Amino acid sequence: MRTIILSMATLLTFAAAFAFAPGTNWQIADKYNVRFTGSGDVGGIFKTLKGTIVFDENNLPASNFNLAIDVASINTGNGLMNTHAKSAEWFDAAKYPQIKFTSKKIVKTGAGYQVTGDLEVHGVKKEVTLPFTFQNKGTSATFNGTFTINRSDFHVGKPGGDVAEAVKLEVMVPVVKK
Repeated sequence: MRTIILSMATLLTFAAAFAFAPGTNWQIADKYNVRFTGSGDVGGIFKTLKGTIVFDENNLPASNFNLAIDVASINTGNGLMNTHAKSAEWFDAAKYPQIKFTSKKIVKTGAGYQVTGDLEVHGVKKEVTLPFTFQNKGTSATFNGTFTINRSDFHVGKPGGDVAEAVKLEVMVPVVKK
């Protein structure tokens, strides 16, 4: 009986240590890229990305993303379009200054990983699942992801018109270990 209790205590201690083992903290490095494209000549980048990234390939339950994009950092390559995109008709940067993503769960897939979390755009929060890859180079790494969102799901712009509902996002985030 004593051996069983000791074995269970050892197993529980091991499981608890693994469950609460911290992931690796990564700092967002320069030269990240958050690019968006739609139909026609709609496209550009967001120039400001901030947040925390904790990611460990061997401990996905301890991994998480908490990211924010500054809406006012949008750059379409056209000053008039930038002003229009920041206006109340589109992103309403004055009222909703950030696009936020907070992860809930990260899983391994055949091609890389998937992160499920809350994406908040224009005051609308929706759960999304986004694919990404992770290229680890020791003390530095790169996260890459390409996915499509429906802008109308987040009440960005008026439905229909010249701008497609589907907006493709390409994200490349180099990171360094903290």
